Amino acid sequence: MRFTTTRQDVLLAVAAFGAGVVLLLAHGYSTWPELDLVPGWRLLPLAGLCFAMLFRRTRPIVGLLLSTPFNFADVVIGPSIATLMIYSDALYAASLYGPKRAAEWLLGITTAATLAVAAAVGVALATISGGVIAGSLAGVAWVGPVLTAMVVRGHRDRADMERQRAAQMARLAEMDRWAAVNAERARMARELHDVIANHLSAVALHSSAVLKVSDLDRESINRSMEVIRENSVQGLAEMRRMIGLLREGDGEADPAAAPRLDGLERLVAHTARTDLTAGLKVIGDAPGLPAPVEHAAYRIVQESLTNALKHAASGRVEVLLEHRPGCVVVTVDSPLGTGGSRLPGSGSGLIGMRERATMLDGTFEAGPEDGRWRVYAELPLTDKERP
Repeated sequence: MRFTTTRQDVLLAVAAFGAGVVLLLAHGYSTWPELDLVPGWRLLPLAGLCFAMLFRRTRPIVGLLLSTPFNFADVVIGPSIATLMIYSDALYAASLYGPKRAAEWLLGITTAATLAVAAAVGVALATISGGVIAGSLAGVAWVGPVLTAMVVRGHRDRADMERQRAAQMARLAEMDRWAAVNAERARMARELHDVIANHLSAVALHSSAVLKVSDLDRESINRSMEVIRENSVQGLAEMRRMIGLLREGDGEADPAAAPRLDGLERLVAHTARTDLTAGLKVIGDAPGLPAPVEHAAYRIVQESLTNALKHAASGRVEVLLEHRPGCVVVTVDSPLGTGGSRLPGSGSGLIGMRERATMLDGTFEAGPEDGRWRVYAELPLTDKERP
């Protein structure tokens, strides 16, 4: 087995040996009457105990096992103050730095040894007071260091647990921060998609019609240019509002940035192609809707109309807004296109609409039905979005 020591333990052992020699020179020891030894013999147990101190931190149990026979030898010669203090330190180190189970065993052993010493001295001197004094000294030298080490170890373990808990809380806080950042990125992506896709799709479709159809009359050209201008202005306005909110970092700074359902009529009126029209029907009345519900309903209608402009066949788009008890229902029916997998809702717009409904614990469906493409969303009247 390879033993290692620390510089601190080496210095402590040297200091203990020097202090022990001083105490021996000052006659800090007792001698049994039956023994008449040269004082120099006391240096042997002192040196052995100091050597064992080299392992007090790195191999505390080994250090205690080495110290015990030297301490016993010192007691046989005649107990001294120096060896008693060094052996107490060995008990303390073994209880603090050794296995936790070892400290519990040492407490039982030292308690039993203290009682045995008290009984033996009491019987030998035939006096109770002598036994009590001997037991008290043994308890202070043996049991005291073990109990002190157990208390210190308890505080150290609790401090380690608190540090680990603090580290875990820091990791959880970092995970929550990243989750919040990702959720905000997803929300921004949905908003940007809805704003840009709707207005730019209308601009692209009407400008393409003006360029490709050569026999358009002046009225049709004017109507297309009005739609292009209207969508360009609205798109720029919404982009400015969103950029302003991002700079300010306050989602409530500008209420106009959140579209409202009373703007659906205008939105539907500007959704048109030369071969496609749109209409809005509202059933029921529910003033004071929660802002998240109103926002989600508007964006779902907006995205559905955008997809209809891009993919629907000629005909009419029907938008139905129903105010039911406890929920708002949005239904958008558009003529089914002929693009196969490129039907309305096949891209990121469908994902964004589904996310908006899911965050409000609502339901969302999109797909062909009775020869038309139907978008159906049911939004409960809740006043806050799910994180």
